[in-house]
Amino acid sequence: MGSCFSVQIKAESPLHAGSASKHPSVPPTPRSQAEILQSSNLKSFAFNDLKVATRNFRPDSVLGEGGFGCVFKGWIDENTFAATRPGTGLVIAVKRLRQEGNQGHKEWLTEINYLGTLYHPNLVKLVGYCLEDEHRLLVYEFMPRGSLENHLFRRSSYFQPLSWNLRMRVALGAAKGLAYLHSPEAKVIYRDFKTSNILIDSKYNARLSDFGLAKDGPVDGKSHVSTRVMGTYGYAAPEYMVTGHLTTKSDVYSFGVVLLEMLTGRRVIDKNRPTGEHNLIPWAKPYLTSKRRIFYVMDARIQGQYTLAAALRATSLALKCLSVEPRSRPDMDQVVKALEQLQDMKISANSKSEVLQKHRGA
Repeated sequence: MGSCFSVQIKAESPLHAGSASKHPSVPPTPRSQAEILQSSNLKSFAFNDLKVATRNFRPDSVLGEGGFGCVFKGWIDENTFAATRPGTGLVIAVKRLRQEGNQGHKEWLTEINYLGTLYHPNLVKLVGYCLEDEHRLLVYEFMPRGSLENHLFRRSSYFQPLSWNLRMRVALGAAKGLAYLHSPEAKVIYRDFKTSNILIDSKYNARLSDFGLAKDGPVDGKSHVSTRVMGTYGYAAPEYMVTGHLTTKSDVYSFGVVLLEMLTGRRVIDKNRPTGEHNLIPWAKPYLTSKRRIFYVMDARIQGQYTLAAALRATSLALKCLSVEPRSRPDMDQVVKALEQLQDMKISANSKSEVLQKHRGA
């Protein structure tokens, strides 16, 4: 099976230092740990049960590793949640936090706070948690196709390059997840939108994961949330990095970065590229609005799968999201609408060529 949380490397220190839900609106964020755990609709697991479910956290059960620790594959009974034999019952992904440091516990608690109360088809489902002695674990539904990061950047026989249509499908699903978070129902700023945090299920539906850095949106008429600058370098909005002022438009910028990575097949920061191409955004921008030059930056692995019109629409949307001025960026509802319109442009460059050939032969 594929990786679930595979290589989610999150900056745990300041960057400058290194569909609508059917559920009711989310209540104000509880302040104490007891309130958060009590208010969540999650299963409380015993450590020994998760130990058995993951076959004693065996190395061959590891799905991925990041700053938080490791994620392991396991199996539990769908009804009783008791550990079952490998290959039977419900497949789960168990995130086990490293025991050292206070930041990890804060993010563990933040994850429970949000995913214990937020429900949407494009958010990963948190099944439960474990808080026992020094152990801190989270139990998620398993995402069989792993992360978007792996499909875009990992060269292996398992992670095949996504087609144009699948990329647009994943982009739309991720956009819907962000739009829900920004909605009046949730009022959440995600703050760590990136390819490794976008997981893909068996039907190529995108699910946002890892809510350890999420924050409640501004209240009482305020325009932003002032916070310590956290996240992942390259994805964070420039104004947030400078001022620490966090808004929903910060997430929109991050979405623009990811969309550009999906279109080009390049990482936003890649020191292995030639000089002048290390930073994707300034390198790609001059090419994105040119009908003749746009194909120079598009991912060669999806060549012939889209029309010029579709490519220009997609790159135009990415550029709007990447606007230096936050007010010039669209909101996520507008992004969703633009991507839905792009979905309707099904005809590929090859299909269009076939139509032209038939017309000429008539």
